[in-house]
Parts: sequence; C-alpha cells; structure tokens
Amino acid sequence: MEIVLALLVGILYTAGVYMLLRRSILKFIIGVIYLSNATNLLVFLSAGVVAGNPPFTGPSGPPPPPVADPLPQALVLTAIVIGLGMTVFILALKYKFFDTTGTDDLDQLQQTDNP
Repeated sequence: MEIVLALLVGILYTAGVYMLLRRSILKFIIGVIYLSNATNLLVFLSAGVVAGNPPFTGPSGPPPPPVADPLPQALVLTAIVIGLGMTVFILALKYKFFDTTGTDDLDQLQQTDNP
C-alpha cells in the first residue's frame, strides 16, 4: 500500500511541476494545488501506514500498541487549511488579473511598460 501511495505522490509532484510550467495562470493554480496535495500526502506517509488504535488515553491508561501517530495527522490538517487559504488568495489574484488584462494566457498579454 505504501508503494502505491508513494507512486501517487510522485505522479502528483510531476503533474504539479508540469502545470506550473504552463503559460496559463489557471493551469498554474492547478499546479499549486497538485503540489500542495502531494506534500500533504508525503507528510502523511512519513509516519507510515499503520492500522492502529487512536491515540486517546482512557481511564485505564494508554491504548495497547500499535497506536497511530497523531503528529503527521495534525501537520497535514494544518497544511490543508493553509493550502486552502493560499488557493483562495491565488484565485482572487487571478480574478483581478483577468479583470485588468482581459486574458489569463501570458502569451496574449500586451507589453505593460510604457516607454
């Protein structure tokens, strides 16, 4: 299972970098989303895939092993929120850019420097 998820991380990174190198701003945003998801999955996989008990202590003490590691889960949850905020900010910038220039293709932009 970890091999399949590692391949998925590689595919997401590859697709993200490819989309970042495209000339369209919308494809750039999709590339940022792919890279964010690939990084979240990589951090989540760093602890290993363990089908264990939740890391809650009850009145009888800590649960018996194997116990899932809560730190990568907390880091991924925080990264998801940050990635969502960054995506919304980039989409707002794209909307303003399209409103100002009338295009999202960088090849169709006119020269913005006035001599």
